[in-house]
Amino acid sequence: QVQLVESGGGLVQPGGSLRLSCAASGIIFSDYTMSWYRQAPGGPRETVAVITTRGTTSYVNNVKGRFTISRDNTKNTVYLQMNSLKPEDTAVYYCHADNRSIGHWGQGTQVTVSS
Repeated sequence: QVQLVESGGGLVQPGGSLRLSCAASGIIFSDYTMSWYRQAPGGPRETVAVITTRGTTSYVNNVKGRFTISRDNTKNTVYLQMNSLKPEDTAVYYCHADNRSIGHWGQGTQVTVSS
């Protein structure tokens, strides 16, 4: 059974930081491209950051320089370090695993940026 379990969300003030984690089980983690998506209330789900099996990273423009995606294949975990958070970063953040044949989603973790 495949499971992606996100953690690390919460309430943070503007300018603050959070580190999201996504622990995977039931898959060969190193074979999967891992991504973080987010969905704000009433909005579409959008890609935030991607890290390939080789460690190549990419980001949506409005988080470049503030967010960092990383992975630890020994722990089957992908991370999203979020710095200089803004109110517009408020959303549910989802982890996604993709090996080109199948994709898996986590249940999401809420991030709220507010003073």
